[in-house]
This record gives sequence, C-alpha cells and structure tokens, in this order.
Amino acid sequence: MADKQISLPAKLINGGIAGLIGVTCVFPIDLAKTRLQNQQNGQRMYTSMSDCLIKTIRSEGYFGMYRGAAVNLTLVTPEKAIKLAANDFFRHHLSKDGKKLTLLKEMLAGCGAGTCQVIVTTPMEMLKIQLQDAGRIAAQKKLMATQAQISSSTGAAESVVERRTTATQITRELLRSKGIAGLYKGLGATLLRDVPFSIVYFPLFANLNKLGQKSPDVKAPFYVSFLSGCLAGSTAAVAVNPCDVIKTRLQSLQRGVNEDTYSGILDCARKIWQKEGPMAFLKGAYCRALVIAPLFGIAQVVYFIGIAEFLLDLFPKRRN
Repeated sequence: MADKQISLPAKLINGGIAGLIGVTCVFPIDLAKTRLQNQQNGQRMYTSMSDCLIKTIRSEGYFGMYRGAAVNLTLVTPEKAIKLAANDFFRHHLSKDGKKLTLLKEMLAGCGAGTCQVIVTTPMEMLKIQLQDAGRIAAQKKLMATQAQISSSTGAAESVVERRTTATQITRELLRSKGIAGLYKGLGATLLRDVPFSIVYFPLFANLNKLGQKSPDVKAPFYVSFLSGCLAGSTAAVAVNPCDVIKTRLQSLQRGVNEDTYSGILDCARKIWQKEGPMAFLKGAYCRALVIAPLFGIAQVVYFIGIAEFLLDLFPKRRN
C-alpha cells in the first residue's frame, strides 16, 4: 500500500471503505460473471455480459442486477479489511531493518493475506452465489415451461413462479442441515483461487506502484496507485479465473435443467474439461477483470487519501 505506516484501525477502516465503494460500482458485472460461469452446455440463457444484464433487467427489473448485493455490502468490509491489513502485517514482519522485500517475501505476504481472508470470503461468496444465480435458474425453468406448452398437444403447461429466498433463510437452512460447515462449502476451492490471486496481485501492485515514485521516501501520485491497482487486479483476476469457475460451480446449491453436479475440485475440473472444453475455464474472465480492476484501484486510492486516519484524528479532537 502506501509507504507511510498507518495504524491497524486505519487500515481496517480504509479496507472497508474501499470495499463498499467498489462493490457498489461493479456489482451488476459480478452478477453477470456468476451467471455466465454457471451456464453449462445445456440450456444456455446468456451469450455475453451485456446480453445477461439486458435480460436480467427485462425479467427482474433494474434491482435484479443487485441480487445478493446486501450480503456483499455487509461482509465486504471485514473481507477487504482483513485482506489489505493482513498483507501489510506480513510485509512488515517479513522486512528486516526496513530493507526492500524480495519478490519471494512479497509473494509470501500475499499468500498469508489470501489465506486469512477466506474466513469471511467463503460464506460471503456462498450466500451471494445462491442469490445471484436464482434468477438464471428461474428464467431457464420458465423458458422450458414455455417450450413444453408450445410442443404440447393440449397447449397447457404449469406456470413457473420463482420463490425468492433471502440470505437469512439460506443461512438458517444451511446451519440447520449441515452446521457451520454448510457455510464453508467450497473452502478448498476458495483457497485455491484467493491465495494465488494474492500471490500475484500484491507483489505486482507494489512493483508497478514503485515506478511512479520519484524517490523511495515519497509516495507515488494517487493516479499511479489507482492504475497500478487496476492493472495488477485485472491481471491476477484473469490468471486465477479457472479456479473461480470451479469455486462458483461447487458453491452453487441449485442446478439448472440437465446441469452436472460435482463431488469435489478434481471432479468439477474433469467434467468441465471433458464436456465443455478448456475454454470453459475462462468463462466470465473479462467480467471478473472488470470487477476486480476498479475494486482494487479504488482500494489503493482510499489508502492513498488516508480517509480513516483523518476520521480517527478528527473525533478525538472533537471530544477534547
């Protein structure tokens, strides 16, 4: 992040603010990514990100693009705060006498950050995916019912009504049936995605950001931090997209018509490769890049501005 050492509360607040701003801006793209990744070679509902968003607005309204956003907005604060603060923590403890970190140590710090964040990321993604993909499954069932009505000699078919569930209902059901482990379904796949992501992202950002520094003791301009965050984020996002596809498939509790189920990471990877081909592992890659790039670019700008430090300094003064 910034070269200036800031307190842990400030890091946590900065990470939370960055996450809230970023999620609000890019959540519809994230919804399109989830729906595109969950499509299998059965009844394909969407051909592209724009097609997905247009059909979502037509069938579910404008706010249909924000299904699951409440979960993200609630949990993204601790998730991003843990990720960014943990990276700074590990970088600080891996450095010796203020010396420059080697690439290996930068990667180790990123690894530690990615491992810590899954405590929040896994249940957040688990709940978000169910809410995001519900509209796709409902639309698919409606389409199948319409086709059945057309081909039926009687011309009659049952209407399909989507039964909307909330994150609270899903959480209660998972806890009742599977305990806390139900919320952590796909933990291994989440680690497989987030640890490599952090290993790529944090060292790449640090080195790109240094290119904008006039000297080691002077911070890079905020626009350099923003662009470095965007470039590093999109690069890391595309690099780990195959893991994200596997994680999304494993965490989906509901399946569309004629869609496969999976018993684990290897079974999921094998079935995708055999039935959909290697390009299926890149489904939603450009959506994910569009989501991650501004999200982490904004995170770096928030760190640069130091909003949290300003707030923490302001309130004690008012009390005095």
